[in-house]
Amino acid sequence: MKSPSDEERGVRDLVREDIRPWGKFRVYPHDKAGSLKIITVNPGASLSLQFHRRRAEFWVVLDDGLEVTVGDRTFRPRPNEEVFIPRKTPHRLRGVGDRPARVMELWLGRSEEDDIVRLEDLYGRS
Repeated sequence: MKSPSDEERGVRDLVREDIRPWGKFRVYPHDKAGSLKIITVNPGASLSLQFHRRRAEFWVVLDDGLEVTVGDRTFRPRPNEEVFIPRKTPHRLRGVGDRPARVMELWLGRSEEDDIVRLEDLYGRS
């Protein structure tokens, strides 16, 4: 795996973890986010292979059962795994488990829903 870019390091450096007697929590740089979403992918479903011109994304995997593609790399992340998607990098989520699976997504950079360039799409969207 290649080393993180300056942009990725800048985001990861803002993630803070606090240890408490009952466990821990992680704080993400939501004040830098253009949006914060929970995405749910159904079994057998797939988001488009897409990229964004105006934003990078930072995902926190919440459930088992996802396949993630970022650039040339495709993998099955574990819950709590954090994934950085640089601006202009093709990426996709697929539901490969037997139940819906979720990702928390932070948009890094000001953007709108129309900042999607679809490269492949199962549902006929362009």
